[in-house]
Amino acid sequence: MAAVMVGGVGIALDAQQQKQRASPHETAAATVHGAKISVTYGRPYVKGRTIFGDLVPYGKIWRTGADEATILETDTTLAFGSVTVAPGKYSLYTIPGEKEWTLVINKQVGQWGTRYDEAQDLGRVPMTVGPEDFKEQFEIDIEEEDGNRGALEFQWDKTEARAVFTVKK
Repeated sequence: MAAVMVGGVGIALDAQQQKQRASPHETAAATVHGAKISVTYGRPYVKGRTIFGDLVPYGKIWRTGADEATILETDTTLAFGSVTVAPGKYSLYTIPGEKEWTLVINKQVGQWGTRYDEAQDLGRVPMTVGPEDFKEQFEIDIEEEDGNRGALEFQWDKTEARAVFTVKK
């Protein structure tokens, strides 16, 4: 009987967490030059709103999705410019701008997306930004490029931001 009650409480807590989430969640996963990489994130919708520069202000930290902090997981060392990311889990934030974004790789994981602690930053990396076909729902892709390179691509509304990384072996 106690096991049934504990199980019921667990199901109720999971249902409560799902109710708190404003957006569906997804995991983008890929193997890039032998590295297994995944990004788990909330996928908000445009819903007729002005996204960048309004809902997501320019020049301010953004949780890069919805609800819980977006999580990057890698089983191999990656280098985003001069920032070395050892195997493990990290939170991803961004600072959107009109012409360039900044990717923030943060060592703290498991927090609600708005609970950002700059002291936990592993590093910050410039991202390129450009126009994209309209995307109603926020999307993150992991792409393999030539050599030992790959890219994280964030697409939403009419914007795409990219951060290139190198797989270290």
